[in-house]
Amino acid sequence: MSGHGDPIPMMSQRGPALSGEAHVPGDKSISHRSLILGALSVGETVIEGLLEGQDVLDTAKAMRAFGAEVTDHGEGRWSVHGAGVGGFAEPEGVIDCGNSGTGVRLIMGAMATTPITVTFTGDASLCSRPMGRVTDPLALFGARAEGREGGRLPMTITGAADPMPVRYTVPVPSAQVKSAVLLAGLNAPGKTVVIEKEATRDHTERMLAGFGAELTVEETDEGRVITLTGQPELTPQHIVVPRDPSSAAFPVCAALIAEGSDVLVPNIGLNPTRAGLFETLREMGADLVYENPREEGGEPVADLRARFSPNMKGIEVPPARAASMIDEYPVLSVVAAFAQGPTVMRSVKELRVKESDRIDAMAQGLRAAGVEVEEGEDWWIVHGRGHGEVPGGVTVESRLDHRIAMSFLVMGLASNEPMRVDDGGPIATSFPVFEPLMTGLGADVRRA
Repeated sequence: MSGHGDPIPMMSQRGPALSGEAHVPGDKSISHRSLILGALSVGETVIEGLLEGQDVLDTAKAMRAFGAEVTDHGEGRWSVHGAGVGGFAEPEGVIDCGNSGTGVRLIMGAMATTPITVTFTGDASLCSRPMGRVTDPLALFGARAEGREGGRLPMTITGAADPMPVRYTVPVPSAQVKSAVLLAGLNAPGKTVVIEKEATRDHTERMLAGFGAELTVEETDEGRVITLTGQPELTPQHIVVPRDPSSAAFPVCAALIAEGSDVLVPNIGLNPTRAGLFETLREMGADLVYENPREEGGEPVADLRARFSPNMKGIEVPPARAASMIDEYPVLSVVAAFAQGPTVMRSVKELRVKESDRIDAMAQGLRAAGVEVEEGEDWWIVHGRGHGEVPGGVTVESRLDHRIAMSFLVMGLASNEPMRVDDGGPIATSFPVFEPLMTGLGADVRRA
């Protein structure tokens, strides 16, 4: 699959029970950060299990443009010879981040306190997404940004020549914004402080500490206070990337709704700031078990066994959990359609500014497939019809959004009539082996 180019229509329908092992790709969040922090280190960082989706490959290409030596050794093993903190060179061309909001925002942060000028662009979806949430705090360091109306790409950023450390409270829960500020703080003298009222995924903090940065995290009345001491020399690392829980969500959820299924998803990262979906599914009554729990590379890991669960109930998802599962709400809404009663999701405004407006995209598609949905600016409710009662039988727009496409393809495995998506191409940005992995489990997923 390609995340760019001509549309790739796809469809899915009921078939035999899903069974077997689903070896999902490496974690996308950790893959992006491994490349960027490797490029900001002095010496060779070795990465095993890197996600080789288009989003991450675009970040690897960007790190080469900034002067790092990035080598693909095959089978997910990569090495990065870094340029050091403050050592980025000015790229000769435009940095194209494709579909990746994570990639572009983290890279903006990493270069914002180095006196170079960089122009960023991306695909149609990325160019429609607002960047002000990142460029506003980067301006506090002294960086300047000039883009299209509404703070959109293409955008040119000139890094600060004499950066100042900042103290910044993240206005809405966003690991991308937090991470961009912390990466910018690496090349600012003194202490940069980021305060988040609600905890978001903490891979950046864990990995910065692993690379040798001086960083503290405190829980205070203000919220979670992260303090980074600037201008360290980062030490290269050997990183084994755990499997991506956001990718695992799709075979897990498919197994829960497809009759008779029993699927094992090995080696999944269960960082508490990422595992909200699995906790929510278990509260709904899903037969989802953690096997062989362990720790790898400072991250909790387990094998997930998911079995068909025909008696799941709708619940009210705790709003405080939103940040730990923000990317998984689309596929959760599919599971909710097959549960009994309403599933209520609140404090999810962030979904409005992802690769697409994910609340609107899922609500429109679910309604077309015969499921009642209510929605507001930062909430939505899916009224579950129960197992065997979801009509399906429609074509939905993926809106250049990989998670929308995969969610509706999962839905088709249990709906009464097949589901189609107008373009499955964007799936390659995060889960390039989605189609063969699902068919390997027995799913009837194919190009239409």
